Amino acid sequence: MYDVSIIGAGVVGSAIARELSKYNLSVSLIEKESDVSTGASKANTGIVHGGYVAKAGTLKGELCIQGNTMYKKLNEELNFGYQNTGGLVLAFDAEDQKTLKKIHQNALAVGQSEDEIEIIYGDQIKEIEPHVSDQVEAAFYCKTIGVTSPYEFTIALAENAVDNGVDLKLESEVINIEKNNDYFEIETVKEKVESRYLVNAAGIYADKIANMLDAADFEIYPMRGEYVVFSKSQSHLVNSVIFQAPNPKTKGVVATTTTHGNFMIGPNAEEIDKKNDVSTNFKDIKYVIDQARRSIPDFDTNRMLRTFAGLRPKSTREDFIIEETEVKGFVQAAGIDSPGLTSAPAIAKKVINILNRTGLELNKKEDFNPNRPAIVVEKDEDFNGEIDHQDPQKNIICRCEDVTEAEILDALSRSIPIKTTDAVKRRTWAKTGECQANFCESRIKKILSRELNIPVEEVENRDEDYVPERLDVYKLKKRLNE
Repeated sequence: MYDVSIIGAGVVGSAIARELSKYNLSVSLIEKESDVSTGASKANTGIVHGGYVAKAGTLKGELCIQGNTMYKKLNEELNFGYQNTGGLVLAFDAEDQKTLKKIHQNALAVGQSEDEIEIIYGDQIKEIEPHVSDQVEAAFYCKTIGVTSPYEFTIALAENAVDNGVDLKLESEVINIEKNNDYFEIETVKEKVESRYLVNAAGIYADKIANMLDAADFEIYPMRGEYVVFSKSQSHLVNSVIFQAPNPKTKGVVATTTTHGNFMIGPNAEEIDKKNDVSTNFKDIKYVIDQARRSIPDFDTNRMLRTFAGLRPKSTREDFIIEETEVKGFVQAAGIDSPGLTSAPAIAKKVINILNRTGLELNKKEDFNPNRPAIVVEKDEDFNGEIDHQDPQKNIICRCEDVTEAEILDALSRSIPIKTTDAVKRRTWAKTGECQANFCESRIKKILSRELNIPVEEVENRDEDYVPERLDVYKLKKRLNE
């Protein structure tokens, strides 16, 4: 009998699990895939938004600004990668400038201080972003915006939670839930789990989970966003996160860099029917590229590395749903679309407060360890990339990103089991460089085969069964150059 069980090991579920692991409680974290962070938490822009991005008076507005302030300390403890870059919202005409003033007013209403935000013009903009379009007339500047690695953040949260006593149940899709007097019986494809309290953090499937207890007064519909990632040769084009002033037709395409230094643009927004459709197509990627050129005209599409898509779990209630339901002890953390990544640490705090108010006793552990060492070791300029098979520190597995065998072995030794080459990628950044895994994937498979004691041909690349149709980048470049 667990005190609390959480369904969904994305960034929200993992943040809740870590927060609960600070107390003397028995906690389970239940995930249908073979790794954490395989849904919306792995496929987004990785932006830690300023508080202005959500409307004052909403849960999004309240929790976004709270979550933003928590990232610096969390990164110091968990070493997942976070940079406070600042960000600009660009205005291209008089109508956009009116929008910037509304954004500024909302930022103050939601709690941003005046020294964190301002509207700037001309040389002020160029001083921050020299490569921004000359068509830009003004910009809303927010100093609190940053970037993070969303899947590394999720992995770090879940790993630290497990290290502090949380039971992680992977490959455990929930197929039924019953409420029996004062506890829940959660049936997964593997086992039955009993728990006094239950938290629904199932992302795109949160309505499905809520329906199992007749507690869904909302529906979740997927919004697909497509992105393009470029090589690090393009990263000089942006110093901060660059947005476009939203209008009734679009919220605009973002231009940013990842925490590992890749230039990235996206997303578009398209409501779709299938909850697993993360395919990309030429029409939408072309739209993303054309829109991004409004902000940063001079990026080189010949330096594209890959496209990808993510699904945002929009709810029919149009705000975060964080509340205890009429089913006592059943708490929703649903409809967590943007700015969900930014808000996740604050959402976790709110969920714990709700659980406490509904009867869960919270007694702090004396031995809680908030720290989790990094997997990726920073390489200095003396690192020469020499391959030495006798020394795992020097045995380079991914030449593009200088990922060593030692780092992969470290990832494999952690408390979350790894089965796929993509799981290694999310922890070490292998497979993400210029050659797009042509050199390293076979080498990673050999390591997994050896360490897991399974044949190489049984090592999978993906954690999910569904394989999306994605644009071949070489064909995409050719079409764009025609």
